[in-house]
Amino acid sequence: MSQSDDRGKLFRARMLVLLAAVLWSLSGLFVKSPPFLSIPETPRGLILACYRVFFAGLFLLPFVKINRIRWRPGLIPLLIAFASMNFLFMIAMTKTSAAAAIFLQNTSVAWAMLFGFLFLKERIERGSILSILIVMAGIFFIVMADWSGKNFTGNLIALMSGIAYALVVIFFRVLREEHPAWLVTLCLFVSAAVVAPWALTLGHSLSGTQFALIALMGVIQMGTPYLIFSHAVKTVNSQEAALLVLAEPILNPIWVWIFWGETVSITTLVGCSLIVLGLAVRFLIFRPKRMPDPENCQR
Repeated sequence: MSQSDDRGKLFRARMLVLLAAVLWSLSGLFVKSPPFLSIPETPRGLILACYRVFFAGLFLLPFVKINRIRWRPGLIPLLIAFASMNFLFMIAMTKTSAAAAIFLQNTSVAWAMLFGFLFLKERIERGSILSILIVMAGIFFIVMADWSGKNFTGNLIALMSGIAYALVVIFFRVLREEHPAWLVTLCLFVSAAVVAPWALTLGHSLSGTQFALIALMGVIQMGTPYLIFSHAVKTVNSQEAALLVLAEPILNPIWVWIFWGETVSITTLVGCSLIVLGLAVRFLIFRPKRMPDPENCQR
């Protein structure tokens, strides 16, 4: 394959990661919608976390090719990381602000760089280090105002969800030879099974509208982007993938502001600006001239 073909393939893979991030960013648009806000606050997080991944799994099930289904020991850490990410993020959303939860989860960008270096022998590039430092400054600028004693536990759990998120990125790359629909569908159903014992004992009945909206959320905001992402990380290394998905927390409050009129704080705007600056540093100033060598990405 020529160098121009390599660059074209890498560019398309990056665009797929961005598309996945845009679809993930719609979570706030769904969660803040009137049908979901009518669900009592206490059971809301558990119910949405359970049914969202369940319907996403149902949507992806027809895409799973029977002849590509196989069990590998590497699936175990992926399933643990994915289920942990879903569960920890759900708990964090109930114990701290949504903004703090989503931005602390996206500290995964730094963890992915570290884990990629330690486990996949991915070279840490100078541009990645500088951009990640800028991005982390933006994230902590946003959450510092919410880092009070009352929210400390929730913020800590959100930070742990960021570590789990980074591990999901790493294990998707480790298992990149596997069928993406199989990997994602399995992760979704296992995550639903982990949360279901709590969600089903809450005793709250959902209306037809709420069920339909959760199903739509599972398809558009969960199932489709994970399928796209699992394809893209076959080409994009974990550092770049973790940076590109930062479009999600940037766009999330924007969608909520546009559709539901929820205001965005000055600290959030400044923090988002720093994140955008970090991305610009990585992909405009320190843009790589060729695709990463697979031998440097995976053993």
